[in-house]
Amino acid sequence: MAGLQTGAPTPQSITVHSQSRVLEVSFSDGASFRIPFELMRIYSPSAEVQGHGPGQEVLQTGKRQVELLDLQPVGNYAVQPSFSDGHDTGIYSWDLLYELGAKQDELWAEYERRLAAAGVDRDTPMAAKGGHACGSH
Repeated sequence: MAGLQTGAPTPQSITVHSQSRVLEVSFSDGASFRIPFELMRIYSPSAEVQGHGPGQEVLQTGKRQVELLDLQPVGNYAVQPSFSDGHDTGIYSWDLLYELGAKQDELWAEYERRLAAAGVDRDTPMAAKGGHACGSH
């Protein structure tokens, strides 16, 4: 999902709704989604969240009140948000935004399963950063 698929829908409008904490995106195929900032944040495509390979994902918690402070375009294929918790390394392609919007129910259900498996809830504060043995940062 790194790039834009040929013929894939592209955003016609993107609106940040700070009060309700959602990003509203309308696509060229007529689809329109209201994607919660929290969902965007917990499914960030960044290495910080996704890890560097399967099974290395970092479960994100305590993001219910996260705000979107800035949204910068990345070429003609993506946006890069800056969140109130300092996270700003995720680049969200149009494909990813479409998937986050279209699959919200499944993504929330998966998140709830991961939380339960970890014995935490979505409001549990994140553990302090440290001990991340990546080597390349």
